[in-house]
Amino acid sequence: MKTDMKYDVIILGAGIAGLYAALHIPRGKKVLILCKDIPWECNTFYAQGGVAAAVDEEDVALHVRDTLEAGAGLCDEEAVRVMVEESIGVVGDLIARGFAFDRDEKGNLLYTKEAAHSRPRILHAGGDATGRYLHQFLMQANPHPLVYNVRVFDLLRSGDTVYGVRALINEEVTELYADNIIIASGGVGSLYAYHTNSRTISSDLHGICLERGIRLERMEFMQFHPTVYVDNPWARKQLLTEALRGEGAEVVDESGRRFLFDYDERGELAPRDIVSRAIFDYHKRTGSRVFLKMDMFDEEFFAHRFPNIKNALAAVGFDLPRDWVPISPAFHYAIGGIVCDLHGAVPGLENLYVVGEAASTGVHGANRLASNSLLEGLVFGKRAALRLEEKGYRWSHKPPFAEFKGNLVEKDDTILKQRLRRTMWQEVGIVRTRSGLERALDFVDDVQHLTIGRLLGLRLKTARKIIESALARRESVGAHYILDE
Repeated sequence: MKTDMKYDVIILGAGIAGLYAALHIPRGKKVLILCKDIPWECNTFYAQGGVAAAVDEEDVALHVRDTLEAGAGLCDEEAVRVMVEESIGVVGDLIARGFAFDRDEKGNLLYTKEAAHSRPRILHAGGDATGRYLHQFLMQANPHPLVYNVRVFDLLRSGDTVYGVRALINEEVTELYADNIIIASGGVGSLYAYHTNSRTISSDLHGICLERGIRLERMEFMQFHPTVYVDNPWARKQLLTEALRGEGAEVVDESGRRFLFDYDERGELAPRDIVSRAIFDYHKRTGSRVFLKMDMFDEEFFAHRFPNIKNALAAVGFDLPRDWVPISPAFHYAIGGIVCDLHGAVPGLENLYVVGEAASTGVHGANRLASNSLLEGLVFGKRAALRLEEKGYRWSHKPPFAEFKGNLVEKDDTILKQRLRRTMWQEVGIVRTRSGLERALDFVDDVQHLTIGRLLGLRLKTARKIIESALARRESVGAHYILDE
């Protein structure tokens, strides 16, 4: 099926960045939000920790400093300053619109502390359900149509203009056109065997951008969350939020020893990359299993502060906070992404924007500071919406496009996809070697020459970019750790 319907804006993705952008586009505009699955199947929905935001004007400089230090010298300082300075405004906007962050009995906002923050500044809602609450709130406030179960598999580009998208809707290939397009499709989680991401986060748009000559950067910086329960049977593993360690949970070995202090004087509150590598190394050297110990918490407090974790782990047999939970690092967040400016505009293209985890704004440098991700989606989602409205770009001439030929999926794709996930986990994971990266590159190149569907082909393009970026950066920094051989 073809359609000549044209929109003012098409937004690809229904997480926090896409929905907050939509909230700042006037109701009178013709806007369409496209969602790959059911709307709540997105990373925002599963975000536990909260929103990092400067507590007040005096905290701005400190929040900037913490972000820059976590980014290991590779942050864009202007981008960081924009994000932090505007954090107070977006939090105020959410509250003014009716969103309820958790408060104490006197009505004061409750702030918690997470790793590498020098003070408590993370706002949360529903205890450990911040993402879920925010997503539901933004869905209810969204003034524009949203279509779900849409699989975008191409951008329609001609010269310096992206005219629309090609997508599978109700099993039919459809073309949709727009004056402006905002990519808010998230990261690359499904490329890895162990990850905390929604099942929809599969890097399709990254692969499309590479194919269409749109630049990606910093793709070597893949952040792994240190405390994840990976023994469940699902692709998405159970995240144990950093807020647990911020509130006092301990990482221990089988004997109860807090070994993280052997690696960093901050112990459980060291940055994520340090904690992840420490757990990885300690298990490899000693053979000991590693656990998150939470029995220091009062049961009533734990049930109120971390209700979703308590319920999720109860479903697989744990009695929290009493039981120790076996943990492993798992892929969590793509720091790099599609290159854009501080308004989300993609350089060299008149009407393409990217926001949220899919974007590379430079705010995270080499390693994202905890809970800056939801903040990034809010700040830059709003900035993109305001910029495209201010710019008001319109196109009128639609060039002819070639018919789509080929299959989105081939019969062996599922098996090959699983092999890709294992390869990325083993060779392009927490600790990398040059020989391992070259093995991964050989695997990707071999699979690309097989009969594969377009969707797997897009994943392979993104995987190859990650591997190439890791090979190009010979020195360890932030989330990229490569051993000499």
